[in-house]
Amino acid sequence: MVKMLITPLSGFERSFGKTFIVSPSLVVLYQPPIRQKNTLNFFLSATSCFFANANAVQSKKIMTSPHTVAILLLSCADRPGLVSRISHFIYERGGNILDLDEHVDPVEKTFFIRVSWSTENFSIPVAELVEAFAPLAKEFNASWKIRFTGRKTRIAIFVSRYDHCLQEILWRNSIGEFSIDIALIVANHPDLGSLAAHHAIPFHHFPVTRENKLEIERQEIDLLEKHSIDTVVLARYMQVLSPQFVDRYPGQIINIHHSFLPAFVGSSPYRQAYERGVKIIGATSHYVTEELDQGPIIEQDIVRVSHKDSLDDLVRKGRDLERLVLAHALRLHSEHRILVNGKKTVVFE
Repeated sequence: MVKMLITPLSGFERSFGKTFIVSPSLVVLYQPPIRQKNTLNFFLSATSCFFANANAVQSKKIMTSPHTVAILLLSCADRPGLVSRISHFIYERGGNILDLDEHVDPVEKTFFIRVSWSTENFSIPVAELVEAFAPLAKEFNASWKIRFTGRKTRIAIFVSRYDHCLQEILWRNSIGEFSIDIALIVANHPDLGSLAAHHAIPFHHFPVTRENKLEIERQEIDLLEKHSIDTVVLARYMQVLSPQFVDRYPGQIINIHHSFLPAFVGSSPYRQAYERGVKIIGATSHYVTEELDQGPIIEQDIVRVSHKDSLDDLVRKGRDLERLVLAHALRLHSEHRILVNGKKTVVFE
């Protein structure tokens, strides 16, 4: 609650009387002037407000965060009553469910759920929610995690020379499409340094050779840990990460591969597709594992090609797919909509 003393606009006092509403988020109470004519005492609570005095506009911004939304991602062996028990846990503590989606794998008999709820009237502080839910998750023998909307996912983008995927991510992030914080860009070539500078994002160049690869990766990991990075995005990063690097970020490294996996793994997939005479080409975004291009798939898309298309045509069409597929995968990941199920994923759109 903030108290502000201002000089009103002409006619302001006469028009609104003692109590009035400026906007749905701003209620103003009027107290009659004490010493000074045409003076109002305002008691208000709002995210931001603007007032004017006789000579100039004055402003006072009050920052209040929207109520945090909690998101539960859980998987366990299927059994009756799971949705009911989870929903009741939320309800009996004053939570309001905003979205719930669940799936049962009919072959493996595994239950998956994503549920989000408002913590506005929740009886448990956000900081204690994970501990409070743990006994129920233990009873289910579940794999689970709880995330919150109040904190953006901190991202490091790894690049080489191609810029189309990076450009797409930077543009979409600039218009507020992602719930991410791009903390830094890492590259094995200096080519995209100017692009990073244009967006005021720290750029770190690590020249990689066969001889220094492991040492460079150690330096990169130190950098990621220093900046508390949650997720690494490989935006056409033309290096294969070592098992030691991958093990540091299980389920947190997102790659874009320029083919419709599992077809044409490895290098030069467009040339492989061209030589094979395919009628469609695709792009695949997946989580990185130790096995090259075999991680759980997050998102894919395709476009038709024909005998009239040259290799350059395939590359051009593929670039459009790559940037869109990677951007979509990143959005799903940052909104906590993906559950990994062995070599597969369950994606709740």
